[in-house]
Amino acid sequence: MTRHGPGREPEQKPEQKTEQKPEKTSGALRLHRSLHFVPGANEKMLHKSLATEADGLVLDLEDAVTPDLKASARRIVSGWLKDVDFGRQERTVRINPLHTPWGQDDVRVTMVHPPDAYVVPKVSTLAELTELDALIRDLEARYGHPPGGVGLILVSTETPLGAINLPSFPACGRVIALSWGAEDLSAALGASRNRLPDGSYLPVFRYCQTMTLLCAVAGNVQPLDTVFVDINDHAGLRQESIESAWMGFTGKITIHPAQIPIVNEAFTPAPDVVATAHRLVEAFAQEQQQGRMAFNFEGQMVDVPHLTRAQRVLARHAAIIAAD
Repeated sequence: MTRHGPGREPEQKPEQKTEQKPEKTSGALRLHRSLHFVPGANEKMLHKSLATEADGLVLDLEDAVTPDLKASARRIVSGWLKDVDFGRQERTVRINPLHTPWGQDDVRVTMVHPPDAYVVPKVSTLAELTELDALIRDLEARYGHPPGGVGLILVSTETPLGAINLPSFPACGRVIALSWGAEDLSAALGASRNRLPDGSYLPVFRYCQTMTLLCAVAGNVQPLDTVFVDINDHAGLRQESIESAWMGFTGKITIHPAQIPIVNEAFTPAPDVVATAHRLVEAFAQEQQQGRMAFNFEGQMVDVPHLTRAQRVLARHAAIIAAD
């Protein structure tokens, strides 16, 4: 028996706290195998993109629009959000950075008929996201939209400060996905290139890709791989997409319609993978009844991580079927 001195209270053990992931808007559950860029105010490109199998479209008000056309492009995109039937495709708008002359107006004008999410470039600090969240919240209330209905998809490593602060970004509850950017970061660093001659990324860019994946999963949001800029290298895109899917990315940003089917295929579980996952889950159910969670399955020793992976495959397969 433990004895305590006179007047002393029994020593209290510190309460154990489990890690709490930030609660997310419903957009975090949307399918994002391919998120395809559409130049702002280009109606021909919009209709061509609507006919693709892209899971989401990014109506671009940033790099694709010159400063003198920003206001007119903003009005056109706002009209698209009001009048165009996007079908199953997610509607997103890439705004200009918040503290440029155009960023806040991009949000104010397009929130009249809001998108499903904003794609936010060149994010550097969580404070920027907090400010953007407050602006969207005020506009949701003004126009009678459901609170929290508009998500944020971040291009998270386009500035050096953004790369450093990346782990903090999912703390904003509106964030539904993290992607990363190699081209703007190259310019910010003064790097003459971001890939080696064999096509693999130089270390600092590989680091950003890896941290985007880790921070997204830790923050309970989707990790999306960055664009593949060589639109004629379909073999390179296919290999990069397959490797990204192996790592755990759930999708990739595309910039040419020909890239979309390649990317969708890479981030869709193959039929034999789905069939194996079904058999594995069934085998675990049977073995668990015997008190076993590690056993020989089709010549391979499996345990709980294999079950988790199989369950994720089946969940993703179900989400793709539901979206189609």
